[in-house]
Amino acid sequence: MTRMPTDPPAEEPRPDDPPGPAGSLSADAPSPDAPPADAPSGGTRPFPTIRTVGPGAPLGWLRQGFASFRACPWPALFYGACFAVMGWLLGSLLRPAPSMMMALTCGFLLVGPFLAMGLYEIARQQARAERCSLGRTTMAWGRNLSNIAILGIGLGVLMMLWARSSMMLIAIFFPRKMPDMSLLLAQFASGEEIGFIAAYLGVGAVFAALVFGFTAIAIPLMLDRGTDAITAIIASVVAVGRNLPAMALWAALIVALTVAGFATAFVGLVFTVPWLGLSTWHAYRELVEPDPALELRDDPPAAGPDAITR
Repeated sequence: MTRMPTDPPAEEPRPDDPPGPAGSLSADAPSPDAPPADAPSGGTRPFPTIRTVGPGAPLGWLRQGFASFRACPWPALFYGACFAVMGWLLGSLLRPAPSMMMALTCGFLLVGPFLAMGLYEIARQQARAERCSLGRTTMAWGRNLSNIAILGIGLGVLMMLWARSSMMLIAIFFPRKMPDMSLLLAQFASGEEIGFIAAYLGVGAVFAALVFGFTAIAIPLMLDRGTDAITAIIASVVAVGRNLPAMALWAALIVALTVAGFATAFVGLVFTVPWLGLSTWHAYRELVEPDPALELRDDPPAAGPDAITR
């Protein structure tokens, strides 16, 4: 009986066998469309790289902020006017309650970074050589609403704690009668109540240091890159800690210019607030290494119909 020929048994592939025909993939070979192994998963971005700057860097930030102010004055002045009007309203409505007025006036420094969000967006538009639009700056928070809201709530809680602490300090040092604003200011000017001055400034410095550390670059980072609130706060703390001399000078300049705005019956805030807000953006850009995937154009605004409005 004739035996029919049979196919030879298939051989097991050996490790040194060459790859199969083009287009065929082994079971464990990665797909050409698969992301690289070192790519971040879930759409997350790497932690921002923080730079180290010189002690005199804040002076450069102020120069850049002034240049940004000159390039786009009217939207910036709008925000400065809003701050001045807010100061006037606080002074008018809270005049019968000097302790609350003093607490909220000092708390102005605590929530200032959050309220200056529109100014950061003006500088961001300039960095991207986009038309400077006031309307778009008022809606900038919408790009990262949830995280900006988290930080805003945190700043609000800190401001309420400061207001409560401020009133308690005044009540402790002036238990019989709550002094009016002129007497409180006289105490600071004359140095008579050195204990009250030391306690008030000491507690205020603690709150101010916390807010400054948390927000030095946090809000510009969230606006620019869509960073989550926790990452932005940590990056801000790292930037401050890595650049203590420069950031101490920057904090002193912020306080000095803000106090100058207060000393002119809030009129000076029309100019000092936009200057500081725009300068803060330039501080962020120098302290944080650009993200190659989101790198902004830093070319000067182009001339023509889409140039920055003056």
